Amino acid sequence: MLRSEQKPFEEILGYLEGEDKVFILGCDGCAQSSQTGGMPQVLATKQLLEGVGKEVAGYSVIDFLCEKALVASRLRPLEEKVMEADSLLVLTCGVGVQSVAAMVQKPVHPGCNTISLGGSRGEWRGSERCLECGDCLLHYTGGICPLTACSKGLRNGACGGASNGKCEVSREKDCGWEQIHERLREVGRLDQLKHFIPPKSWNKMRPRPEMLSTSLWALEQKD
Repeated sequence: MLRSEQKPFEEILGYLEGEDKVFILGCDGCAQSSQTGGMPQVLATKQLLEGVGKEVAGYSVIDFLCEKALVASRLRPLEEKVMEADSLLVLTCGVGVQSVAAMVQKPVHPGCNTISLGGSRGEWRGSERCLECGDCLLHYTGGICPLTACSKGLRNGACGGASNGKCEVSREKDCGWEQIHERLREVGRLDQLKHFIPPKSWNKMRPRPEMLSTSLWALEQKD
């Protein structure tokens, strides 16, 4: 499983600057287990947003946001409410945020950071990956993670080495930053490319000391 924690509310409000109406999505999988994206957290976030004058167009909790087909089918009956929102706030891990962004042609904001438990669990049969970096920046990159989509893990791109949409490191791989540019163009947020993303604190990718003594840690390390 992936462990997540909710982002500070002030950071989320920064994402929503200039937006009046938002749709909230939660996840009944890992996020529910982390107590960051189940129905109680979705309703609490709705109340906070409405308390500062934001309109919540709708909300939903889906079993597993990392399943793109499930996301599409569960949101189809809610399409009108989703499309009338300025954006979606997604309370889940990095994989779930990326999956939602791939299926909904709307700006998507992460409401959580995925924290490291050590090892590698941010993998799925889809193309989305999460490095559990502890500081999710998918708001700035159209819901495509530059740390995993870009072979060089560039937080600010592109590098200039791509050719015909392919990465210079691996000619079989699409350039992650060209994908980010296209996604931002599709949702009308190319202005995000003007935002400089500061260098990463790699210390946030280390398992936290308080996690090492938990039963969750023991289960993840068990052969």
